[in-house]
Amino acid sequence: MDTRTLATIPAAAAETVQRSRTVDRVVRGIATSDGAGVKLTRVLTQNLQRRLDPFLMLDAFGTDSKDDYIGGFPDHPHRGFETITYMLAGRMRHRDSAGNEGLLQNGGAQWMVAGAGVVHSEMPEQEDGRMEGFQLWLNLPAADKMTAPWYRDLPAAEIPTVALEHGATVRVLAGASHGVAGAITRPVTEPVYLDVELPAGQDFAQALPAGHNAFIYVYRGEVSVGAGDDRAVVEAQRMGVLDNGGQADGVIVRAEADARFLLIAGRPLNEPIAQYGPFVMNTQEQIYQTLADFRDGRFATSVAGSQG
Repeated sequence: MDTRTLATIPAAAAETVQRSRTVDRVVRGIATSDGAGVKLTRVLTQNLQRRLDPFLMLDAFGTDSKDDYIGGFPDHPHRGFETITYMLAGRMRHRDSAGNEGLLQNGGAQWMVAGAGVVHSEMPEQEDGRMEGFQLWLNLPAADKMTAPWYRDLPAAEIPTVALEHGATVRVLAGASHGVAGAITRPVTEPVYLDVELPAGQDFAQALPAGHNAFIYVYRGEVSVGAGDDRAVVEAQRMGVLDNGGQADGVIVRAEADARFLLIAGRPLNEPIAQYGPFVMNTQEQIYQTLADFRDGRFATSVAGSQG
């Protein structure tokens, strides 16, 4: 999908970065499968949850073979966090036990807060062609883990797409970039979620709060991150974990070849993490209670509403 075919708005203000973050480490994802055999790459794994708090997981999927995705993700539960699914290509139908339903398709996103518990499915509505996208898990603070579930569809046209100089574009799913507010704003974790398309040889600067953990995931081309002698190369299908140097006020990314990448950042919760598969709480006792609640059918069974 070429983001420049979507309605774009000029940048309202240039981002100024005096000192760029650098790459702390480069991570290669792990090939795996989930749901009913959907092939994907797990980029942010459980051993990085502390380092990249409040983010719990990032999966990337992309294939032209229907056998890799046709089984989809039948009914499965979640509790204690948020899921953000961003679809570059393909069609996926969402249904959940709170009564929500929506069609996720090219360039669109789906933001779901599982909260106190929801059962949902994500099933392909295509039998051939390409399916490509990402699913990010964002933790909820302890005080909000038992909030009522909610869900919002974000069609491509509702995601602000910012036109920068030299042909670059930024899709702002959450947070803000170049003076343009994103489609979603979340309290406490204050996530930034950007999809950046950058022509070869051009720089992209993005201010980031000093306290946020951040990473970049390159899914087309190749970039370098930082400035001067501190530049580090991040190739396609690699994640660059950005350092938390106290003097940095943002990040500068240069496209070494025509590139597309996700830039994701969030305010850490610094709370205990207890995870059992699709349930993320703060203590093992809460996990035991979650298992009992799921077994006894106490997850959402009526419409809890959507949120903007």
